[in-house]
Amino acid sequence: MAQRDPQASADNIQWWRRAEQVMPGGVNSPSRSFGGVGGGAPPVMVRGDGAWIVDAEGRRYLDYQAAYGPLVLGHAHPAVVAAVARQAAQGVVLGATHPLEVQWAERIRLAIPGMQWVRLVSTGTEAVMSALRLARAATGRTTVVKFQGLYHGHSDAMLVKAGSGAATVGGGTSAGVTQAVQDEVVVLPYNDASAAARCLDRRGSQVAAILVEPVVGNSGTLLPHPGYLAHLRRLADRVGALLIFDEVITAFRFRWGAVEQEAGVEPDLYCLGKIIGGGLAAGAYGGRTDLKALLAPEGRVYQAGTHAGNPLAAAAGLATLSVLRETDPYLKMAELAGMLEAGLRDQARSQGVPVAINRKGGMFTLFFTEGPVHDAEGAAAASAPQFHAFYHHLLAHGIYLAPSALECWFVSAAHTADDIERTLAATGGALAAAARAV
Repeated sequence: MAQRDPQASADNIQWWRRAEQVMPGGVNSPSRSFGGVGGGAPPVMVRGDGAWIVDAEGRRYLDYQAAYGPLVLGHAHPAVVAAVARQAAQGVVLGATHPLEVQWAERIRLAIPGMQWVRLVSTGTEAVMSALRLARAATGRTTVVKFQGLYHGHSDAMLVKAGSGAATVGGGTSAGVTQAVQDEVVVLPYNDASAAARCLDRRGSQVAAILVEPVVGNSGTLLPHPGYLAHLRRLADRVGALLIFDEVITAFRFRWGAVEQEAGVEPDLYCLGKIIGGGLAAGAYGGRTDLKALLAPEGRVYQAGTHAGNPLAAAAGLATLSVLRETDPYLKMAELAGMLEAGLRDQARSQGVPVAINRKGGMFTLFFTEGPVHDAEGAAAASAPQFHAFYHHLLAHGIYLAPSALECWFVSAAHTADDIERTLAATGGALAAAARAV
């Protein structure tokens, strides 16, 4: 069962009831609710430490949610804490350019050479929204091609058949997104090269941008077929559209820099998220040199934000990127995730539970389904009742996952081989519970 921490503050249910009185559904982000795991009251978390997270009753959980991905170093890494504390004493927001944000942008550009310029923002949502505005200005076109079940933040256009929390609790396309906005978004199946070619043959002259996660982390983990990203690059070039990689989850998750550096396919624009800020509110976009001149104050594409590049996020981001570069934890993270994947496969086989596991590095998803999962349709077809049973068994035994079958597990640099063994000691019973839920 979940271990207890002596620093307990109050009952989870008490906090949950208070939350429901003042916040819709008791949460400020729908993906935090338990709608994706059959309902219930989620534990209220009070602190994190390394690979662990602690709830209001003092229960400790091994954390594989990692705040939905950005905590590559785990919770409260000493270097990040020290950097934030130093900067907080000098001001949390200054409303002017400051040295840390310049150094931060330089560090990002050093790590991702294709980002020849960097515009810092406060969220991944802002990064994608702004990159699309820039693409429309650069091309004089309005249509955006995106892919079913991928999630690119909650701007209106990106909530058309979106993945992640939107698919889990909202049905994919949000209410309030106008038909006019929907008409400017073309949604294609991920990994279907023929569908992309047919679409661009028909509508290429209208398309401003092709937007894709190069490795998907928002319909669970989905890996691109060999040559698929290069195919999208060729299609974009053929019709004069911009190719945008949403690397909010993937940049600095698998290597120092962007995942596109492994794929060998360079986009026109990149979008980054809070992973570059060590988990603080942060994002960025940037890319091809000629596009920089279109952005205000150099050009007429306007985008602004008081907290863009703020000193606290810059301090945390610089500290995080420095630790990642110096320690290079990626091989260790991949090896530990590989141990966990192998153990889950063995346990599922012995229990007679069909599963598919997609993994890249320290990120993976277990789907309760037979056969491979290559797209959002396959991810959505996995057994929800089995995942619900699996999830709640693990939660009761001190293993914390995102409360949705369409999210990923994240192994951080703070996890150890002992943590993997502890997890596998719980997953056998969780898979047995899933078997009974058929």
